[in-house]
Amino acid sequence: MTDVYQRDIGKVMINAFALLLVLSYALPYVYLLMTSLKPAADVQQIPPRFFPETISLENFNTVLGTATLPKAFLNSLVVAILTTVLSLVLAVPAAYVATQYRRPITVLFLLFALITRMVPAVSLGVPLFQLLKTLGLLDTTTGLVLAHTSTAVPLALLLMAAFFEGIPKELEDAARMDGCTRFQAFAKIILPVMKSGIAITALFSFITSWNEFLYALLLTSESAKTAPIVIAEYNSVYGLAWGPMTASAILYSLPVIIVTLVLQKQIIGGLTFGAVKG
Repeated sequence: MTDVYQRDIGKVMINAFALLLVLSYALPYVYLLMTSLKPAADVQQIPPRFFPETISLENFNTVLGTATLPKAFLNSLVVAILTTVLSLVLAVPAAYVATQYRRPITVLFLLFALITRMVPAVSLGVPLFQLLKTLGLLDTTTGLVLAHTSTAVPLALLLMAAFFEGIPKELEDAARMDGCTRFQAFAKIILPVMKSGIAITALFSFITSWNEFLYALLLTSESAKTAPIVIAEYNSVYGLAWGPMTASAILYSLPVIIVTLVLQKQIIGGLTFGAVKG
C-alpha cells in the first residue's frame, strides 16, 4: 500500500509540475488574446486588467480593414513556403549522403552546418545586404527567400541527419539488389520511411522563416515587407497601438498553430523515430 501511495503521489506531483509548466508558457499568449479582445479605451487602462470587461472585435476589424497587413501576411506566407520547400530540397539529399556514406569530408560538412548555427544572425546582416544589393534583389521576395534559406538549411540539415542516422544502410542495399538505382532507392524506399522526419523538419523550417524579423527588417522596405515588420510599426498618437498590434499578433500566430495541429501525428511519430532499436 505504501509503494502504491508513493507512486500516486509521484504521479500527482509530476502532473502538477507539467500543468504549471504549460500554464507558464500559455499565460503570455492568453494575455495577448485578452488584450486583443479589449475595446480601444480599455487597452490603455491603468492599472491594466487581465480579462476585458467587455469583449470587442474592434481591433481585429481595424487590422483587417487595412490593405497593408493582408499584403504583408501574403508575403510572409509565400516566403515561408518557398523557404521550406527550398530548404528540404537542399537538406534532405545532403543529409542522407552525409550520414549513409560517411567520409571525412561528410563529417566536416555536418560540422560546418553546426558551426553556421552558432554564428549570430546580426553579424550576417550587412554582408547579406551588400550581396543582395549587388544582385538587385533588395526588397524582393526572391532575395528574402534566399536570406531565410541560408538560415533554415543548416537547421534542416542537422535535423534530417539525426533522422537518417536511424535508417539502416541495408535498406538501400536491399533495394539495389532488387534492381533500383541509388536515386530510385532513395526516392521510393527511403523517403516514404522518413515522412515523419521530413514533416518535423518542414515545420521547423516554416517557423524559422515565419518568425524571422532581422533579415526582413534589413532587406525589405515596401514591396516584400513581411507581417512581423508591419506589426512592429503599429503606432498611434499615444504611442504603440497595443490593440491592433495584439490582434495582428494573434492572427499571425494562427497559421503556425494550424500547421502544427495538421502535422501532429507526424511530429509525434518523428519524435519517437528510432527510439526503439532491436
